[in-house]
Amino acid sequence: MSKITESDSLYNDLEKMSTSELLVNMNKEDQKVALAVEKVIPEISEFVESCAEKMKAGGRLFYIGAGTSGRLGVVDASECPPTFGVDFNTVIGIIAGGDTAIRKAVEFAEDDVNQAWKDLKEYKFTAQDTLVGIAASGSTPYVIGGLKAANEIGAVTGAITCNPGSKMAEIAQHAMVPVVGPEFVTGSTRMKSGTAQKLVLNMISTSVMIKLGHVKGNKMVDMQLSNDKLVDRGARMVSNNLNIAYDAAKELLLKHGSVRKATEAGKAE
Repeated sequence: MSKITESDSLYNDLEKMSTSELLVNMNKEDQKVALAVEKVIPEISEFVESCAEKMKAGGRLFYIGAGTSGRLGVVDASECPPTFGVDFNTVIGIIAGGDTAIRKAVEFAEDDVNQAWKDLKEYKFTAQDTLVGIAASGSTPYVIGGLKAANEIGAVTGAITCNPGSKMAEIAQHAMVPVVGPEFVTGSTRMKSGTAQKLVLNMISTSVMIKLGHVKGNKMVDMQLSNDKLVDRGARMVSNNLNIAYDAAKELLLKHGSVRKATEAGKAE
């Protein structure tokens, strides 16, 4: 298999470019990413439908990856509770090498084909759950091992990779493969590939959460009130929903703990 993610950059002599030239050329490459993701919307859609069905029945969504890919999964998972009000065990991100690897590279962590399944078993992963493997190359042993094991027990599996024809794309039931082309710096998949993975993860988690009912209209009605900014946002949402004064809306919000509950309580009064 030819790894597009490892192909030579379309640009050379980067060290001789001015700052402006570097930034303009990186931006030119970045503009290709959204178009690559657009081409795989049908595959993303199929995965979201399968995942949402499992989660409506009580299943969880897991992400596994190594390095940049793993960190992106952890970020997306960690943002679901404050954004959508779900439990921290609803969407779970696991990175090869454990939480230490979020900040510092853990040598050879991604090379253990059996470790991902061991990590998943710590969370009592079952066929009711859904697993997404994330790896720009599509060849990370850690991720491949996890996908294989999840398939064997009958779980829904998906893969986000930027190399067509990869082992991961072959193994996963739902392969989502935005082909972004060579990186600006050859092989630096934290760039375009990482951006593509982030976009797909945003699409997956947001779409699933909407289907699970955590968005009403276009508002995050179950968001956690974890800081003053979010309390203010929530109060304005309740005020608009009930057509009441801001202060009254804020009082109602703080009493009931969420925009949804505050709005329901206000309508019942």
